[in-house]
Amino acid sequence: MGANLTWKVEQFECYPEKDGKQDVVFIVHWRCNGVEGKFAATNYGTQAIAYEADAPFTPYSDLTEEQVMGWVKAALGDERVSQIEASIIAQIEEQKAPSIIKPPLPWEV
Repeated sequence: MGANLTWKVEQFECYPEKDGKQDVVFIVHWRCNGVEGKFAATNYGTQAIAYEADAPFTPYSDLTEEQVMGWVKAALGDERVSQIEASIIAQIEEQKAPSIIKPPLPWEV
């Protein structure tokens, strides 16, 4: 079946005003969740977003999660995005078939 991975924006950090623009995003807090049946894993991070005064600007109220996640993934790079997703899948696989277990003490069973 395989894990279902979803990326989500958790929070922004913004400049209240920069170069005449309001609520300019410069840090995005993100989370990537993975779920497979009853098993789940997550990775949380922050990513700086480059601001350029002469670049196209989307007003804060018009931002979409898809657009912002595009910024985050572009800033992270394909290799880092793949590493994050592989880590989540590995965490789920470890839950499904643990490499280390902690059984109860035999005299307490």
